[in-house]
Amino acid sequence: MAKTLFEKIWEKHVVKTIEDGPSVLYIDKHLIHEVTSPQAFTGLNNRGIKVFRPLQIVATADHNVPTINQHLPIKEELSRKQVEALVKNCAEHGIELYGLGHPFQGIVHVIGPELGITQPGMTIVCGDSHTSTHGAFGSIAFGIGTSEVEMVMATQCLMQSRPKLMRITVDGTLNNGVVSKDIVLYILSKISASGATGYAVEFAGSAIRSLSMEARMTICNMSIEMGGRCGLIAPDETTFSYIKGRQFAPQVAEWDKKLAEWKTLFSDTDAVFDKEYHFDAADIQPMITYGTNPGMGIGVSDGIPVAETVHESDRSGLNKSLAYMGLKEGTPIKGQKIDYVFIGSCTNSRIEDLRMVAS
Repeated sequence: MAKTLFEKIWEKHVVKTIEDGPSVLYIDKHLIHEVTSPQAFTGLNNRGIKVFRPLQIVATADHNVPTINQHLPIKEELSRKQVEALVKNCAEHGIELYGLGHPFQGIVHVIGPELGITQPGMTIVCGDSHTSTHGAFGSIAFGIGTSEVEMVMATQCLMQSRPKLMRITVDGTLNNGVVSKDIVLYILSKISASGATGYAVEFAGSAIRSLSMEARMTICNMSIEMGGRCGLIAPDETTFSYIKGRQFAPQVAEWDKKLAEWKTLFSDTDAVFDKEYHFDAADIQPMITYGTNPGMGIGVSDGIPVAETVHESDRSGLNKSLAYMGLKEGTPIKGQKIDYVFIGSCTNSRIEDLRMVAS
């Protein structure tokens, strides 16, 4: 029977299926940080429970930490207490911590891929919605709440209902100046910021395969902005080349074994999705958002739309959004004053992005 990439990974990780209910899903890697873990550790301690598989957990301090002068005490009290709690809890439960001053410390969605912790075919969770970033490697990765963080710590499993399946295919050659952010904003402009709610989204097509791993991570990171449960891209030679030789990547004979396994991770030709979208890369311009949600996007040469042309879900808030932005329906976006330029996101703290801006 033909299967999608998602189904192949999901089915290998189901420990038990509850009749008319969710599945018990085994989690390969659990990434934690200082914000959503303290309450989970407190819950375990109150019940006298130890972390079940500490070697499957990787911790880092990344949400409430300063960019510079990390050797100094954190000034903001709550942030300081959260980081201190992470240090204490990881020491007590035998969890590897990449804390302040550690050479591996960094943004939780960045260090996983860069250290070779993130690998195809895995199930990965973290108490952060943009955990979907790791799906760029052909893994099922999604954010969880604090009570679920506690559940994974206690059992290395998670109660989870299988989402519906969506495939978004982008074929063709991208226009000059169009990057992964533009691809996602274009898709959002077509299906809305809630268009993928309830779905695991596989991104496919020649335009997606042409992207670097960093760009693919941005695509999957922003699948959450369209309401998706997670985003994923089938691994290929670009993926394998990125992983090979990294700190925690498989080595020597184990590499060959894993590589053979990873090469089976793709959606079969006649696999069935619950919903499909097809887009032509030639239609995508550099994109900008004109409103207050990521679905309100237009090409840089387009005009701000009028209410009748936007998604029904966005119409009621259009006037409020434009008033907030200081814009008017039907006017060109070109020539509008730019107040600030924001570079990057929680997955884009990479040299590739900075070089692009510098050039």
